[in-house]
Amino acid sequence: MENIEVSKIIEPIAASDGAGVKLKRSIGTHLIDYHDPFLMLDEFGSENKDDYIGGFPPHPHRGIETVTYMLSGEFEHEDSTGAKGKMSAGDVQWMKTGSGIIHSEMPAMTEGKLHGFQLWINMPAKLKMNQPEYIYIDAKKMQVYKDDEKKINIIAGKFKGKEGPVKNHNISPVYFDVEIEKGKKFNFELSPTHNSLIYLIEGEIKVGEENHKQAKNSKLIILTKGRKLEVSGLTKAKFLLISGKPIGEIIARGGPFVMNTKEEILKAVEDYHSGNFVKK
Repeated sequence: MENIEVSKIIEPIAASDGAGVKLKRSIGTHLIDYHDPFLMLDEFGSENKDDYIGGFPPHPHRGIETVTYMLSGEFEHEDSTGAKGKMSAGDVQWMKTGSGIIHSEMPAMTEGKLHGFQLWINMPAKLKMNQPEYIYIDAKKMQVYKDDEKKINIIAGKFKGKEGPVKNHNISPVYFDVEIEKGKKFNFELSPTHNSLIYLIEGEIKVGEENHKQAKNSKLIILTKGRKLEVSGLTKAKFLLISGKPIGEIIARGGPFVMNTKEEILKAVEDYHSGNFVKK
């Protein structure tokens, strides 16, 4: 099928993580556990400091990539590779945890609005025990496409000659932050082999040519496979477009660890508690 349509629209579930950070979880729930290669998608956002002040104290990961994208507010990051820094609005932290990393993400603010996203991407078995990598993307250096109808921050993938900073990745990802004006359209060609989704942040949109139920504010929209994506702005709207090549492997989950077998999960837990988790 050439034209991409809506497969399903999912209402995110209220959850909390870290030290009580309130968030909306749309992948990694009973409604949709996994959308290969995407393991989890969280939106965190509040103007009430009590909803985010606890942050995400030091915790381990193995076998996944975590992508944190800030829309407003500030987070301080520190991890066992020695990477350290402050994330501000528009910044991205793309972390390949590989064989093991311990990191923390703590709000660098005590009031005001904090808003952002965290996406978990699976890693194929052959890469899960690689050395961790940390990619920090400064908003000031991000490629942006803009015309009278739309504005696109390009984190990964290409749009009209502009390319995001995440390149040569095994899932050939697309990660766009799109703002579209009312009555205008966003057209893009995706790989027909990829699994793709839209996360609608605000506004109302129509996807494809077929009628679908209302897509308005904080909705996960799972897309059918195809090539031609058309999104119409029924109001001024903002959304994330995320797409990647499926890995197609069996997964085993254990909290912050995602491997291929239960035995590998038990080994990760054992390594963490024995102090052998982080390889220098």
